[in-house]
Amino acid sequence: MNIFGIFILLLVAVSALAVVRTRDTTCQVLALTFYGLLLAVMFFVFRAPDVALSQIAVGAVALPLMVMLALARMKHHAEQKEQDEK
Repeated sequence: MNIFGIFILLLVAVSALAVVRTRDTTCQVLALTFYGLLLAVMFFVFRAPDVALSQIAVGAVALPLMVMLALARMKHHAEQKEQDEK
């Protein structure tokens, strides 16, 4: 394993810790996106380009997008419920 591979593995570990330790949901989704991109880079470094492309599509784009849309919908429903109670 070369030095770049070790460096990528360390970055993946640190970004995974950042995803878990972040309290704000928006920041957590951004950290999750960065984590997904780092995983894709790691897969490219370890010569698995097909897995890396799948990771980019799912882990770095689709999953954070779905989470952000769900959060926006929950916020919208909470605001509507609050207005209905008034």
